[in-house]
Amino acid sequence: MSLALPKVDGKLSGISPLILGGAVFNTQYNDNPDLMPIPDLLTKSFQNGINAIDTSPYYGPSEILLGDALKKLIDDGLIVRDNYYICTKVGRLQLDDFDYSPEWIEKSVLRSLDRFHTNYLDVVFLHDIEFKSMNESIAALEMLMKLKSKGLINYVGISGYPVDYIYKLAKFVKDYPKIGKLDLIMSYSNMCLQNITLENYYEKFLNDTNVKLVNNASILSMSLLTSQETRSFHPASKELRDKCNQLAILLRDNYQTDIADLSTRFALRKWLNKNGRTVIGVSSLDELNAALTQYNNVIEGKMDENDGKLIKISQDFLGDHFNETWSSGIEH
Repeated sequence: MSLALPKVDGKLSGISPLILGGAVFNTQYNDNPDLMPIPDLLTKSFQNGINAIDTSPYYGPSEILLGDALKKLIDDGLIVRDNYYICTKVGRLQLDDFDYSPEWIEKSVLRSLDRFHTNYLDVVFLHDIEFKSMNESIAALEMLMKLKSKGLINYVGISGYPVDYIYKLAKFVKDYPKIGKLDLIMSYSNMCLQNITLENYYEKFLNDTNVKLVNNASILSMSLLTSQETRSFHPASKELRDKCNQLAILLRDNYQTDIADLSTRFALRKWLNKNGRTVIGVSSLDELNAALTQYNNVIEGKMDENDGKLIKISQDFLGDHFNETWSSGIEH
């Protein structure tokens, strides 16, 4: 039986406030991503108003697993292609392996189309732009715009970690021949309890680059803002890792608060009324339910009355580590 989901209108404004993130469908986060309940996660997400997914070829088998899961739901008559947005990326292959050549950009898009069993992608980001020169990014973006003109892509954006460089490139290409203004940008770990750099740049993005959406990913900063041990691949300094771990213990022991829940509410509340979307990565139905609970608490105004106090305590506790960033990419 069909899930009876509404058809999306294809506009960026139609993307739901929450986007299901695909980075977790990868061995960086889960030992056996093939065994994850991806069809169930998609179904639960769709039933709760989430109508977009975000992934990348860099995330191991993520595109393939998501594409096959979506196809299964379509084959079972539960959904149709017009029920959801696909957001993916190009240019980053592995940890230290990038290919921004126009030839590869085209091949990557065609491969993603095949993996998702579709004839168009809603959004394609040039992935982690800080690792390549501006000239290489320009060449790649020119190809993405060509593919957009052919109808293979509906919207083009850039993603990465350093907000200042994302802003610089987005502003530069706005008036660049063959590219023009980008549709959207995305950064990660820069609008969370520990770091609000993206919020500080929000108005500049809208006013100076004319992008339509400023998307926020990794609101738990890739496991930094959880009660579990921070993932081994995390690039944060040992001092920042230790400080966040101490904060998690402080919130748990002194205020009976889970740092991940507080961090989720903080980031969602900050971004709720912005021209932007929040990408959430969940590995299980329990994690998805927890994220949806926090989101519903935010939109219904059912906030913990102590949140304001706890946020101030947390950010004061972080001290010099509040808004601390880590090195990512090359100099520009």
